[in-house]
This record gives sequence, C-alpha cells and structure tokens, in this order.
Amino acid sequence: MHQDFDACLRAVQAKDPRFDGWFFTAVRTTGIYCRPSCPAVPPKARNIAFHPTAASAQAAGFRACKRCRPDASPGSPEWDTRGDLVARAVRLIADGVVDREGVPGLAERLGYSRRQLERLLLAELGAGPLGLARAQRAQTARLLIETTGLSITDVAFASGFGSVRQFNDTVREVFATTPGDLRAKARPGAPAKGTVTVRLPFRQPLFPDNLFGHLVATGVPGVEEWRDGAYRRTLRLPHGHGVVALAPAPEHIACTLRLQDMRDLAAAIARCRRLLDLDADPVAVDAQLSQDPQLEPLVRKAPGRRVPRTVDGHELAIRAVLGQQVSTAAGRTLAGRLVIAFGDPVEDDSLTHLFPTAEQLVDAGDHLAMPDSRRQTVLRLARALAEGSVDVDAGADWVRARSDLAALKGIGPWTVETVAMRALGDPDAFLPTDLGVAQALKALGTKDSELWRPWRAYAVQHLWALGDHPINDMPGETS
Repeated sequence: MHQDFDACLRAVQAKDPRFDGWFFTAVRTTGIYCRPSCPAVPPKARNIAFHPTAASAQAAGFRACKRCRPDASPGSPEWDTRGDLVARAVRLIADGVVDREGVPGLAERLGYSRRQLERLLLAELGAGPLGLARAQRAQTARLLIETTGLSITDVAFASGFGSVRQFNDTVREVFATTPGDLRAKARPGAPAKGTVTVRLPFRQPLFPDNLFGHLVATGVPGVEEWRDGAYRRTLRLPHGHGVVALAPAPEHIACTLRLQDMRDLAAAIARCRRLLDLDADPVAVDAQLSQDPQLEPLVRKAPGRRVPRTVDGHELAIRAVLGQQVSTAAGRTLAGRLVIAFGDPVEDDSLTHLFPTAEQLVDAGDHLAMPDSRRQTVLRLARALAEGSVDVDAGADWVRARSDLAALKGIGPWTVETVAMRALGDPDAFLPTDLGVAQALKALGTKDSELWRPWRAYAVQHLWALGDHPINDMPGETS
C-alpha cells in the first residue's frame, strides 16, 4: 500500500487508525517516522515519504515518533493473510528465527538461498531479514525497559542483542533517547520476576465473544483455563516455558506473561497476537462478507469476528486429529489424557502442564488411551511432525502443508482445513463437512461459499454462531 502515495496521504490527513501497521509515514524535515493515526499535525505532502515497515524507515535513517509510538502499532494484516515467501519469512522473523538461527537458518527453513531471500525482502519491505529482526529487537527492548525491573544489561541480552554497546546504539538510533531515559520516564513498578504486562493493540472492531468462547470451550484441562476475566494458558517457547493471561478490553488485549527466559518475550507476544488474530483487517473482511445478503445480517450483528488460531501448530494439528468425529467434550478429554501422561509439568497455581511435543508422542504407542485407529493416526502425525515431513508452523507453505496432511492415512478434509484455518492461518480455509457449518448452510439455504472468498475462515465463525454452543459465548467467571 505504501506505493500509493495519494491513498496513504488521505489516511494520514484523516488520522485513520485502520491503516496503522499497513505503512509508516517518514517526515523528512523532522527525521521521524509515525503511524498514520499520529495525533500530531499532519506534515506537508512534499515532506513525506511512505515506508512498508518500521524497519524500512529505520534503515532510511528515521527515528520513531515519541507521541504515536509507531513501533507498537498493530502488524500489517498482509503477513497473516498471504501464503507467499515474503509473508512466511515475516511470520518466522516475528517468531524469533533470525535471532536464534541467523539468516542462514531462516533461508534454510524457507528453502531459498540467503541472497534470494534478502533480495526479495528488500524489494518488498525496504529491509532485509537482519533489519526486520533489529526493529523487532528494539521494540522488545523498549517493552522490557518500561515494564520490568531487569537491569539494562539483562534487557540488552534478553531482547536479542549481541552486546550492550549494540543495544545502546540501536535504542539511541531508533528512539532518539537512551535506555536509562526510557526507564526513568516509564517509572515502572516492581513486577514479579519474569513477569511482563503489555497491551496488545488491534484494529477496531473486535468481537471477543466467539474468540475467547472458542478457546475456553475447547480448552485442554491443565493447559488452558478462564480465570478472573482472562484466558490463561501455558506456552512452550524456544528458551523455556511460560504462562500467559489474555483479557479483552475495549481498545486492546491486556497480556500478562510470566516467562522462564526473557529472551522469549518477542516470540511469546507474536504467538499471542497470532492466537487472537489481532493483525486482521476486520473492515475489509466484513465488507466482503456483507456482499452476501444472507450473511450480511450476521456480520452487522457481530462485526469484527476473529478466527481463533493457535500458539503452536504441532499442538493444534494433534488436537484436530483428536477432535475428528467426536464431540468437543470428548476431544478435550482425549487431549487432557495426553497432557497428564506426556506433558511437561509447569509451576503455576492452577495450570499444570505444557502440551506434549510431537517428539514426546512418537513412542507413546499403546499408552495412548483411545481407539486403535485414532491412536495410529496420532502416531503417524506425530512422527511426520517430528521428522519435518509435515510442516504446520508459522512459516509453512499452505499448499504443501495441506497436501502432506491429506497424504497421511486417517486424516480427512475436516482435519486438513481445521489445521489450515487455525494453525497455518489461511483466511480462506473452509469447513463444509463440519456439522455446525453444514447445519448453518442448510438454515441459510445456500451451498455456495465463493462470494465469501478470500475470507471464508471468517464466514465459518459467523456460521458457527447460528448454533447453540459454548464456543459462541464469552466465558463466565466459573468456566
């Protein structure tokens, strides 16, 4: 979008928050970059340049605006709705792959050479993998400085920097201030060790009922719960585990993370945003779905529905197999048995385990308490995930993942599309064989879903809402 100067200028002049994250406004006369909704007086058109990412603006020598904090704007919805190489790379960078494995590791995951990958990212995003990762490290550093009591040195290494000097130079360059000044202005309290509380922004509107209702109604005992107005769950992260509490508010999601290792902060936040589909563009989705006269009343009644996704593609794929042709309650029971038998324990006052990894389930054999056909399907899937012959993580190729899943004996179309919708994040995934969807289609008197493309996964949320099921309702305090 940043290449359409007139459209971007109109968004800036209108201070339209819907475009936050879509592009960034760099002001040549001040040397700063802003989000489109910045409350400052809009600059003159001749002094503006538009950039596709914060990393691109930083690479061009601009520093972040202190009023609108563009580094904290919602992410571009493009990266969650596209399945091409650039989008896959952006999702993996957000998950911290460059920090952990370097650019060669990212390129290997995507099946491209380092030179090809850097050329493609630079052409479309204005920054290469290192620049994008650097921008993310800067944002993580700011969160740690302002919300934790960690020493500045600990913040530097926890946010992924290789040295304190590199950390100081980046903070000064991006935010035009020192780490010490950022902390002094934030005046943080005294949070518990390893605990960070942040606000996760999103584009309005957001309809939270089915989003949190689905996560809680299908939640695995010991791994997920609803307590004190928040959805809580355990997280398996690259450097350790964590527990997150996510509570809906009118203009943000309150996110409290307790982490074993602060280096996991950026990855944890990225996974929570992905779980709640917070980078979606609800206006575009609802506008398309409303073109269908039969769906329009449903959209008008509940604008801004999101797709409940996942923090772990492997976990979601295994749970989808457990949920094949059984009730929600039965699927939870089967998943709960796996957790007790094979999940790693965690220290928490109510949650008890991490969901087991595919590697932990490969040798489970007869210890899986379920019918033999389902047990064999789970074992085949676990083996394929562990070996890497099936990839359902953030950077997976959607077409190949569907094909690889369908090739496994015991996995049918419902499971493939469920994984595509919730793990891969394909916004056009559709579940025509799902009982709730089939009943809703019958009630509407239609079988044609073509008008809903490319947002059929969102249409599924509206179709499910026609049924009487706990997934459609905001959880109560007793859930």
